[in-house]
Amino acid sequence: MENKSQQLVVPAKWGLPYAEDEMKPVVKREQTYILAFAVLTIIAWQTRIGTLALLPFTLLSTWWHEMAHGLTAALLGANFERLVIFADGSGFAEHSGGLWAVGQAIVAAAGLLGPSVAGCAMILASRSRRATRLALLALGTALLVTTLIWVRSVAGWIVLPAFAAAALYIAARGSAKWQRIAVEFLGVQGAVAVYQDLGYLFSPGAVVGGHVALSDTGRIADALFLPYWFWGGAITIAIVTMVWKSLQIAGRY
Repeated sequence: MENKSQQLVVPAKWGLPYAEDEMKPVVKREQTYILAFAVLTIIAWQTRIGTLALLPFTLLSTWWHEMAHGLTAALLGANFERLVIFADGSGFAEHSGGLWAVGQAIVAAAGLLGPSVAGCAMILASRSRRATRLALLALGTALLVTTLIWVRSVAGWIVLPAFAAAALYIAARGSAKWQRIAVEFLGVQGAVAVYQDLGYLFSPGAVVGGHVALSDTGRIADALFLPYWFWGGAITIAIVTMVWKSLQIAGRY
């Protein structure tokens, strides 16, 4: 009886062999579930009940968003003072030191695009077992370190270390399958964090902690040119393109 071994293929640039016939449909199915949950999350976020029901993910999305603001401001020479996450899912990153109008626009745009870039990097990491573990370790460590240094709210102190512990545990003890699912799931959640409130993305202002503040797209429009809705649409197209392309590459075996 002839014994035919299953053909192995090596994903480009990563060097991790997978059985093509087995892995491709499995990964595609996992990605379909993850995307479906992301879409349901975005829809749920548009209602108060949905925001509360998904509170841990709501607060995590706020962390993605506000950390991008704070770290970008620090890179541009400002002092990142603190990050506050409220129990209702809103929050802010406070920084001191003057920034020019263009710098303020860059900080505002980073809060919208930064989480998507980081999330897509995590999705791409799922092509390699080693990169997947490193991505989960990096995320868990970042959650712990940033909580200790910048987070100044009870909601953040409770939820963020819990996500950090989960990411670190899966990186250390999880199977290859669950590591891959976790890194893609958290990556997609980070990438869609900006859609926690569609009204915020496509409006000149929003309520943060009970106070009216200029929205990120409103700040970009104020600092540069063209209306806030143009920037909201352009950023949406960029995010959808990045996530779609990242999932395509991650699922290409």
